[in-house]
Amino acid sequence: MKHKLIVSILAASSALFITGCGDNKKPTGATAASGATSGGTVGGVALALDYPPELIEGTPKAMNVPNLVQPPDKDPVFLVPKEAVLLSKDKKVTGSDDNPIIGDLKLVTDGDKQAGEGYFVELLEGPQWVQIDLEKSAAVNAVCVWHYHSQKRAYKGVVIQISDDPKFAPTATTTIYNNDYENVTKLGKGSDNPYVESRFGLIADGKGAKGRYVRLYSNGNTSNEMNHYIEVEVYGVPQ
Repeated sequence: MKHKLIVSILAASSALFITGCGDNKKPTGATAASGATSGGTVGGVALALDYPPELIEGTPKAMNVPNLVQPPDKDPVFLVPKEAVLLSKDKKVTGSDDNPIIGDLKLVTDGDKQAGEGYFVELLEGPQWVQIDLEKSAAVNAVCVWHYHSQKRAYKGVVIQISDDPKFAPTATTTIYNNDYENVTKLGKGSDNPYVESRFGLIADGKGAKGRYVRLYSNGNTSNEMNHYIEVEVYGVPQ
Protein backbone atom coordinates (compact mmCIF):
# COMPACT_ATOMS: atom_id res chain seq x y z
CA MET A 1 0.00 0.00 0.00
CA LYS A 2 2.83 2.40 0.86
CA HIS A 3 4.52 1.69 -2.49
CA LYS A 4 1.31 2.43 -4.40
CA LEU A 5 0.85 5.70 -2.51
CA ILE A 6 4.39 6.86 -3.39
CA VAL A 7 3.88 6.03 -7.06
CA SER A 8 0.60 7.97 -7.10
CA ILE A 9 2.23 11.03 -5.52
CA LEU A 10 5.10 10.99 -8.03
CA ALA A 11 2.69 10.68 -10.94
CA ALA A 12 0.65 13.63 -9.71
CA SER A 13 3.78 15.73 -9.20
CA SER A 14 4.95 15.14 -12.78
CA ALA A 15 1.78 16.78 -14.08
CA LEU A 16 2.48 20.09 -12.36
CA PHE A 17 5.08 21.21 -14.89
CA ILE A 18 3.90 20.93 -18.49
CA THR A 19 6.48 21.85 -21.10
CA GLY A 20 7.41 22.08 -24.73
CA CYS A 21 5.59 22.81 -27.96
CA GLY A 22 6.36 22.15 -31.60
CA ASP A 23 6.86 24.39 -34.63
CA ASN A 24 4.64 22.24 -36.84
CA LYS A 25 1.31 23.67 -37.88
CA LYS A 26 -0.29 20.32 -37.16
CA PRO A 27 0.65 17.75 -34.52
CA THR A 28 2.51 15.70 -37.14
CA GLY A 29 3.76 12.32 -36.13
CA ALA A 30 1.17 12.23 -33.40
CA THR A 31 -0.29 9.00 -32.19
CA ALA A 32 -3.13 8.04 -29.93
CA ALA A 33 -2.36 8.68 -26.29
CA SER A 34 -0.38 5.97 -24.57
CA GLY A 35 2.13 5.76 -21.74
CA ALA A 36 3.00 8.64 -19.41
CA THR A 37 1.62 12.04 -20.36
CA SER A 38 1.84 15.51 -18.82
CA GLY A 39 -1.69 16.63 -19.53
CA GLY A 40 -3.93 17.96 -22.24
CA THR A 41 -6.94 16.56 -24.06
CA VAL A 42 -8.08 13.14 -22.91
CA GLY A 43 -8.02 10.81 -25.89
CA GLY A 44 -6.08 13.36 -27.93
CA VAL A 45 -2.89 13.05 -29.95
CA ALA A 46 0.62 14.09 -28.97
CA LEU A 47 2.15 17.25 -30.32
CA ALA A 48 5.34 16.65 -32.27
CA LEU A 49 7.76 18.53 -30.03
CA ASP A 50 10.64 20.56 -31.47
CA TYR A 51 12.79 22.11 -28.75
CA PRO A 52 15.37 24.85 -29.35
CA PRO A 53 19.04 24.01 -28.69
CA GLU A 54 20.35 24.62 -25.20
CA LEU A 55 22.41 27.77 -24.68
CA ILE A 56 23.30 28.67 -21.08
CA GLU A 57 25.08 31.97 -20.48
CA GLY A 58 26.02 33.94 -17.37
CA THR A 59 25.65 33.12 -13.71
CA PRO A 60 22.06 32.97 -12.46
CA LYS A 61 21.04 34.73 -9.29
CA ALA A 62 19.29 33.00 -6.41
CA MET A 63 15.67 32.20 -7.22
CA ASN A 64 13.93 33.05 -3.97
CA VAL A 65 10.37 32.19 -4.90
CA PRO A 66 8.14 29.61 -3.20
CA ASN A 67 7.14 26.25 -4.69
CA LEU A 68 9.60 26.57 -7.56
CA VAL A 69 9.27 23.79 -10.15
CA GLN A 70 12.48 22.54 -11.79
CA PRO A 71 12.73 21.76 -15.54
CA PRO A 72 11.88 18.23 -16.65
CA ASP A 73 14.67 15.73 -17.20
CA LYS A 74 13.07 14.20 -20.30
CA ASP A 75 10.70 15.20 -23.05
CA PRO A 76 7.13 15.24 -21.74
CA VAL A 77 4.03 14.57 -23.83
CA PHE A 78 1.12 16.95 -24.21
CA LEU A 79 -2.14 15.91 -25.86
CA VAL A 80 -4.33 17.99 -28.15
CA PRO A 81 -7.30 17.24 -30.40
CA LYS A 82 -6.25 15.86 -33.77
CA GLU A 83 -7.80 18.95 -35.40
CA ALA A 84 -5.53 21.34 -33.47
CA VAL A 85 -3.19 23.56 -35.50
CA LEU A 86 -0.64 26.29 -34.78
CA LEU A 87 -2.68 29.50 -34.75
CA SER A 88 -0.16 32.16 -33.73
CA LYS A 89 2.63 32.05 -36.34
CA ASP A 90 3.39 35.59 -37.58
CA LYS A 91 0.21 36.96 -36.03
CA LYS A 92 0.14 40.58 -34.83
CA VAL A 93 1.46 41.25 -31.33
CA THR A 94 0.72 44.33 -29.23
CA GLY A 95 1.73 45.11 -25.68
CA SER A 96 1.59 47.36 -22.65
CA ASP A 97 5.09 48.56 -23.55
CA ASP A 98 4.85 49.57 -27.21
CA ASN A 99 8.48 50.69 -27.34
CA PRO A 100 10.55 47.67 -26.18
CA ILE A 101 14.02 48.22 -24.78
CA ILE A 102 15.40 45.40 -26.93
CA GLY A 103 13.92 43.78 -30.00
CA ASP A 104 10.48 44.05 -31.57
CA LEU A 105 7.14 42.57 -30.54
CA LYS A 106 6.95 40.65 -33.81
CA LEU A 107 9.67 38.35 -32.43
CA VAL A 108 7.04 36.86 -30.11
CA THR A 109 5.38 34.99 -32.99
CA ASP A 110 8.15 34.72 -35.59
CA GLY A 111 8.60 30.98 -35.02
CA ASP A 112 12.21 31.18 -33.75
CA LYS A 113 12.74 29.84 -30.23
CA GLN A 114 16.53 30.11 -30.08
CA ALA A 115 18.20 31.86 -27.16
CA GLY A 116 20.74 34.66 -27.28
CA GLU A 117 20.93 38.17 -28.72
CA GLY A 118 18.55 38.99 -31.52
CA TYR A 119 15.94 36.38 -30.59
CA PHE A 120 14.06 38.03 -27.72
CA VAL A 121 12.13 41.17 -26.89
CA GLU A 122 12.74 43.00 -23.60
CA LEU A 123 9.97 45.06 -22.01
CA LEU A 124 10.14 47.56 -19.15
CA GLU A 125 10.14 46.59 -15.49
CA GLY A 126 6.94 46.14 -13.52
CA PRO A 127 3.79 44.32 -14.63
CA GLN A 128 3.73 44.19 -18.45
CA TRP A 129 1.78 42.21 -21.02
CA VAL A 130 1.89 41.11 -24.64
CA GLN A 131 -1.21 40.23 -26.65
CA ILE A 132 -1.58 38.04 -29.75
CA ASP A 133 -4.42 38.56 -32.21
CA LEU A 134 -5.27 35.16 -33.72
CA GLU A 135 -7.49 37.03 -36.26
CA LYS A 136 -10.48 34.83 -35.55
CA SER A 137 -11.87 32.97 -32.58
CA ALA A 138 -10.61 29.49 -31.76
CA ALA A 139 -10.86 26.83 -29.10
CA VAL A 140 -7.41 27.10 -27.52
CA ASN A 141 -5.79 23.85 -26.37
CA ALA A 142 -2.25 24.95 -25.55
CA VAL A 143 -0.26 28.15 -25.07
CA CYS A 144 3.48 27.53 -25.19
CA VAL A 145 5.82 30.18 -23.74
CA TRP A 146 9.57 30.72 -23.87
CA HIS A 147 10.52 33.80 -21.85
CA TYR A 148 14.34 33.58 -21.74
CA HIS A 149 16.00 30.18 -21.56
CA SER A 150 19.72 31.06 -21.88
CA GLN A 151 19.88 31.46 -18.10
CA LYS A 152 18.14 29.64 -15.28
CA ARG A 153 15.66 32.08 -13.81
CA ALA A 154 11.99 32.26 -12.84
CA TYR A 155 9.56 34.86 -14.13
CA LYS A 156 7.13 36.39 -11.67
CA GLY A 157 3.47 37.27 -11.99
CA VAL A 158 2.93 35.10 -15.05
CA VAL A 159 -0.73 35.12 -16.08
CA ILE A 160 -2.16 33.82 -19.37
CA GLN A 161 -5.66 34.79 -20.47
CA ILE A 162 -7.90 34.16 -23.48
CA SER A 163 -10.77 36.35 -24.68
CA ASP A 164 -12.83 37.46 -27.67
CA ASP A 165 -12.64 40.97 -26.22
CA PRO A 166 -9.43 42.84 -27.16
CA LYS A 167 -9.69 44.83 -23.92
CA PHE A 168 -10.06 41.67 -21.82
CA ALA A 169 -13.09 42.63 -19.79
CA PRO A 170 -13.19 40.34 -16.73
CA THR A 171 -16.62 38.96 -17.62
CA ALA A 172 -15.39 37.94 -21.09
CA THR A 173 -12.01 36.49 -20.14
CA THR A 174 -10.73 33.03 -19.24
CA THR A 175 -7.53 32.65 -17.20
CA ILE A 176 -5.70 29.43 -18.07
CA TYR A 177 -2.51 29.97 -16.04
CA ASN A 178 -1.64 32.16 -13.05
CA ASN A 179 1.46 31.95 -10.85
CA ASP A 180 1.03 35.50 -9.51
CA TYR A 181 0.94 34.43 -5.86
CA GLU A 182 1.37 38.06 -4.74
CA ASN A 183 -1.45 39.33 -6.99
CA VAL A 184 0.76 42.09 -8.41
CA THR A 185 -1.21 42.12 -11.67
CA LYS A 186 -4.48 42.60 -9.71
CA LEU A 187 -6.03 39.72 -11.66
CA GLY A 188 -6.45 37.50 -8.63
CA LYS A 189 -3.99 35.48 -6.61
CA GLY A 190 -2.70 32.55 -8.64
CA SER A 191 -2.30 28.93 -7.59
CA ASP A 192 0.06 27.73 -10.34
CA ASN A 193 3.66 27.17 -9.28
CA PRO A 194 6.50 29.36 -10.61
CA TYR A 195 9.00 27.41 -12.73
CA VAL A 196 12.63 27.56 -13.83
CA GLU A 197 13.14 28.72 -17.41
CA SER A 198 14.68 26.18 -19.78
CA ARG A 199 14.69 25.31 -23.46
CA PHE A 200 11.59 23.18 -22.81
CA GLY A 201 9.50 26.27 -22.10
CA LEU A 202 6.09 26.11 -20.46
CA ILE A 203 2.80 24.91 -21.87
CA ALA A 204 -0.42 26.10 -20.34
CA ASP A 205 -3.44 23.91 -20.91
CA GLY A 206 -6.07 25.98 -22.71
CA LYS A 207 -8.76 23.33 -22.07
CA GLY A 208 -10.62 24.51 -25.15
CA ALA A 209 -11.19 28.06 -23.90
CA LYS A 210 -12.59 30.11 -26.77
CA GLY A 211 -11.18 33.42 -27.88
CA ARG A 212 -9.49 35.45 -30.58
CA TYR A 213 -6.94 37.10 -28.33
CA VAL A 214 -4.27 35.67 -26.02
CA ARG A 215 -2.70 37.96 -23.41
CA LEU A 216 0.35 37.08 -21.30
CA TYR A 217 1.47 39.02 -18.22
CA SER A 218 4.74 38.98 -16.30
CA ASN A 219 6.40 41.07 -13.59
CA GLY A 220 10.16 40.75 -13.94
CA ASN A 221 12.25 37.75 -12.99
CA THR A 222 14.70 36.49 -10.41
CA SER A 223 17.73 37.86 -12.33
CA ASN A 224 16.46 41.38 -13.03
CA GLU A 225 13.30 43.48 -13.15
CA MET A 226 12.74 43.29 -16.90
CA ASN A 227 10.25 41.20 -18.86
CA HIS A 228 11.24 39.02 -21.81
CA TYR A 229 9.72 36.86 -24.52
CA ILE A 230 11.48 34.68 -27.05
CA GLU A 231 8.41 32.96 -28.49
CA VAL A 232 4.76 32.22 -27.79
CA GLU A 233 2.91 29.52 -29.70
CA VAL A 234 -0.85 29.02 -29.52
CA TYR A 235 -2.43 25.74 -30.61
CA GLY A 236 -6.13 25.16 -31.02
CA VAL A 237 -9.08 24.44 -33.26
CA PRO A 238 -10.39 27.34 -35.39
CA GLN A 239 -14.09 28.06 -34.90
